Amino acid sequence: MACGLLFTLLLVLVHCGVIQGERTTHLHFYFHEIYSGPNATAVAVVNPPRNDSAFGAMGMVDDMLKEGPDPSSKLIGRAQGLTAVPSMEQNGGILTMLNFVFTDGPYNGSTLAVFGRAVLGTVMERAIIGGTGRFRMARGYTLSKQLPSTQGLLVLEYDAYISH
Repeated sequence: MACGLLFTLLLVLVHCGVIQGERTTHLHFYFHEIYSGPNATAVAVVNPPRNDSAFGAMGMVDDMLKEGPDPSSKLIGRAQGLTAVPSMEQNGGILTMLNFVFTDGPYNGSTLAVFGRAVLGTVMERAIIGGTGRFRMARGYTLSKQLPSTQGLLVLEYDAYISH
């Protein structure tokens, strides 16, 4: 009986990452989206079916991840994915499905899969539901907030808290 209990405890510790040497990483970076003009990094792929609501709209993004809030700051990766408006409410938020693809620095070649609801003007919390490379089997969350920026540019400050 005692051996069975110890074996079960060992399995739980391995599953929870205690024995495997799991670690937590905090990343701080900036998301830059150009939403108008010839160099736009976000485009509408499905316009809303009704004129009185954004409900049903879908978009595609290939935004920049940078070290700082300034547009000339160093590029460290891309945020690539889909956005959709799943709510009929006026400010019901945007559903985001993003891959953060790191292309420079210690996480070059690694990705994070981020999923969740975004409402501009608030602190947005979204789930990290996976990753590759240095972030294989990642889980965690991101917190982001909108920063003041020039016309046609959206800048979000991101903190990612990753268990991997």
